[in-house]
Amino acid sequence: MTAFWEAWQQLPSSISPYLFDFGVFKLHWYGLMYVAAFATVLALVFWRQKRAEIDLKRDLIWKYAEYGIAGILIGGRLGYILFYDLSYYLAHPLQIIWPFANGQLVGIAGMSFHGGVIGILIASWMYCRKYKIDLWKLARIFVPAMPLGHMMGRIGNFLNGELWGRETTSNIGMYFPADRSELLRHPSQLYEAVGEGLIVFLVLWSLRSKIKDGKTMLGLYFILYSIARFIIEFFREPDAHLGLLWFQLSMGQLLSIAMLVAGFVLIAYAHKKK
Repeated sequence: MTAFWEAWQQLPSSISPYLFDFGVFKLHWYGLMYVAAFATVLALVFWRQKRAEIDLKRDLIWKYAEYGIAGILIGGRLGYILFYDLSYYLAHPLQIIWPFANGQLVGIAGMSFHGGVIGILIASWMYCRKYKIDLWKLARIFVPAMPLGHMMGRIGNFLNGELWGRETTSNIGMYFPADRSELLRHPSQLYEAVGEGLIVFLVLWSLRSKIKDGKTMLGLYFILYSIARFIIEFFREPDAHLGLLWFQLSMGQLLSIAMLVAGFVLIAYAHKKK
């Protein structure tokens, strides 16, 4: 059993963050997991369409995918800048879109889940306005599948060896090569993949036919995700340049509280309309 835990703790050291490395050009697993996340969500939506669970035409689903992907990427990036490191990017605005580091193409680092949520909400509103589709109908169609995509994003964080957890003495801890402290840390990326991704997905997916109102579906997603994220943040290492903020909470926890409130407001609004 000791050998198992030793192998477990050293697992990140055996994983390359790159699918392949050609020197100047490197393809990160993290980027590939984003592609897998989008593909999975679309596959689940098309599966529902095939079973006649939804009545959105195939071409409109593809159109929404374009809006949604753009909203998540742009919103996630701008959210990271606004919520996590605004002063740095105000001083170095080119770094917002600059994909090179030390002469190598490394991609654009720094994405915020909460920024991505805001981005996809704005993109969804724009899409619905252009194609004359009810926003809450769209939420009822896509929201049940979205947490599974988020799970893949967190697995991407783990494969990329980033966003590790706080120090621990438990056997479940891991050593992350990029962590210069060489401490045993919680694999919080995997906690998030299960808690914020898989568990939330299983709940919403099982309720997809029972919840007919998009406001309730979206509100429930906000609530479940926020609770999971708030709890797991106690195991995740706070951002070094931010640390803990009000009431010794992390930025992720503060944003999750706002998202939690938004979820309850949406559900209350839905029931008031009924």
